[in-house]
Amino acid sequence: MQKSKSLCLCVSVVSGFALFALLPALAEAAALDKLKAFVEGTRSGKADFVQTVASKSGRKPQNAAGSMMFSRPGKFRWTYDKPYYQLIVGDGERLWVYDRDLNQVSTKKLSAALGSSPAALLAGDNALEKNFDLKEGGTADGIEWVDAQPKNQDAGFQFLRIGFVGEALRTMELTDSFGQVTTIAFEKFERNPQLPAAQFRFTPPKGADVLGE
Repeated sequence: MQKSKSLCLCVSVVSGFALFALLPALAEAAALDKLKAFVEGTRSGKADFVQTVASKSGRKPQNAAGSMMFSRPGKFRWTYDKPYYQLIVGDGERLWVYDRDLNQVSTKKLSAALGSSPAALLAGDNALEKNFDLKEGGTADGIEWVDAQPKNQDAGFQFLRIGFVGEALRTMELTDSFGQVTTIAFEKFERNPQLPAAQFRFTPPKGADVLGE
């Protein structure tokens, strides 16, 4: 059950992931301006990430780590290397989630996975205000925050915070309906790299169970 919850969080996050360096901007620019500049000027990106999931009950946090890449619109690849391997791929039309330990693949139409999800900020279109209510979230510990409230009640989370350090969009915090907080810290981000198209294709491994639409 715990692993299943982690899987759901992985899909909602990426399903994406992901967020990083921006177009050159004034250092004093507000976080909301930086977010909009990122969405408008970043067509592809790649980074490593560290993910922490903290429950409202105070239970020991769950930690994960891996790498991600995206190519807009609609293509992304998230690889969880720790604590167990999991691959999430958006190929522009479908979302694929592969659990190697279970040898199981789940899939759905990508349009059902983006919308108001955090992945829409990475791999979706530029219509931020269409999917989110956005506002400045203030500054704390050197991080400038944007607060994002999804307009779609089926987004998979209730609240999203996006944090910048200087011109780099460095972290995301998602709060779900149970008060569980998922924090993703991005490292070694590359903005607008050339990414092989094969990275955004997925073929279920031979013998894997395939579930979904």
